[in-house]
Amino acid sequence: MNRAKNYAATQSRANIVEPMATRRATVVFGLTGGIASGKSTVAARFRERGVPVIDADEVARAVVGVGTEGLESVVGAFGAELLRPDGSLDRPKLGALVFQDEAQRLRLESLVNPLIAAEAARRITQLERDGHALICYDAALLVERGLADSFRPLVVVSLPAATQRERLMRRDRLTEDEADQRLRTQLPLAERLKQADHVLDNRGTPEELAVAADRVLAAIAEGATAAHGVLLSERGEPAPVRDDPPR
Repeated sequence: MNRAKNYAATQSRANIVEPMATRRATVVFGLTGGIASGKSTVAARFRERGVPVIDADEVARAVVGVGTEGLESVVGAFGAELLRPDGSLDRPKLGALVFQDEAQRLRLESLVNPLIAAEAARRITQLERDGHALICYDAALLVERGLADSFRPLVVVSLPAATQRERLMRRDRLTEDEADQRLRTQLPLAERLKQADHVLDNRGTPEELAVAADRVLAAIAEGATAAHGVLLSERGEPAPVRDDPPR
């Protein structure tokens, strides 16, 4: 089982990283955090500041959409009872199945992770071609997949486990057991923090989190400026540094 898990993680890493081997002067940084930690709030703030965000969860939904190869594979592996009347995947039903059975979860990951990685790499490449200087890759399991070093700097949203559990139960209307099943599939916060270049503590107010997110984004942009000639414009959006002095 560990071999299968490691193989799936290695394949996902290879598929998403290799197409970016010849990346131009674009910084693709990572954003991660435990489920219900506030990571999506930070991602929304980055978007407000003009940084495109690739949401791994949204990509995961897209690759198993109606008519896709991913949906066909999932139905073939787990049965047509996972389909809704409109032909779409019943994600809550699938989640209930895989979160209580590690073997089933690994089976699902082996099917969809390569598709997620390929689609994420395609989107990153397109954003690079469009001239974006900073790109954020937002993934809850980024560290678990062994991708931390591929998306530096890495931003980790921090929240105490008890608060995270409470928010998860409230947000997704889960029982304690259901919440614990989902939390057990993710690394403890301490393990994520070991990989972090920037930490956003979400124990405060939404306003405090927004201010902290802006500060981190400015630091990332400053680092990109030094390395690649990238800065934030007055609107807070990434913009290329002029090689010639302003007249």
